[in-house]
Amino acid sequence: MPHLSSPAIMLRATEHGDYDKIITFFTLKRGKVSLIAKGAKKSVKRFAGILELFSVLNLVWTYGRGRGLPILQEASIVHPFEQIRTNITKTAYASYWCELVYQWMEQGQKQPSLYKLLEHVLDQLNSERLSHEILHIAFQLHFMRISGFRPGLDHCANCQTPLDKFERSSVVFSVKQGGILCEKCFPGKPGHISFSKGTIKLLRWVLNAPLDRLHRLRFSDQAIEESHKMLEAFVPYHLGKETKSLRFLKELTAR
Repeated sequence: MPHLSSPAIMLRATEHGDYDKIITFFTLKRGKVSLIAKGAKKSVKRFAGILELFSVLNLVWTYGRGRGLPILQEASIVHPFEQIRTNITKTAYASYWCELVYQWMEQGQKQPSLYKLLEHVLDQLNSERLSHEILHIAFQLHFMRISGFRPGLDHCANCQTPLDKFERSSVVFSVKQGGILCEKCFPGKPGHISFSKGTIKLLRWVLNAPLDRLHRLRFSDQAIEESHKMLEAFVPYHLGKETKSLRFLKELTAR
């Protein structure tokens, strides 16, 4: 049986029979992969303290001769990110990000840029080098960009008028059209979100700047609130549903 290996982020675990678990990983080399971890449920030796949500691991797995799931043979910890799992707010953010990846990715679909994005925000969340709110905004923006649904923040989604030519300081975002609308194109109907030009310019900066420069940004409370309102409507709309983890995050943070 051929052995495959890759760095991986643990996304989900479910029980499988009396002794085993099915673990879903987001791997750098093979995309989303679900593996059977034999004995992981009851053994104190096999994978003990290793298979933890959100952690970065090095994996080795094999495919059997039948059609069953591949089997996890080896796992070693690279980054445990234990500070995430001991804090309910951090856990809520990480759970939402990982659920977005889990829901969007197909089995075996390679997406190294998304893998690096998720690893980066988990590392920053664990170390507290950046605020939870800014990491949340950055992850959602870049997740949608990588997914092919980059929000249109440069010009009107209808008439292409540049943002700098908009007359009002308050700008409307159409969740359905995935972009901002100028005064002439805004229909005045429900399903649109209003926020300031300043917030839009911050979001554009986040989309275009390297992730390691996020610490230079200063979001006001208003900009954070407006960004959350837009993204937490925009992302579920284009994914087709609101995840359970997002509902929990909203309840926890009173949004």
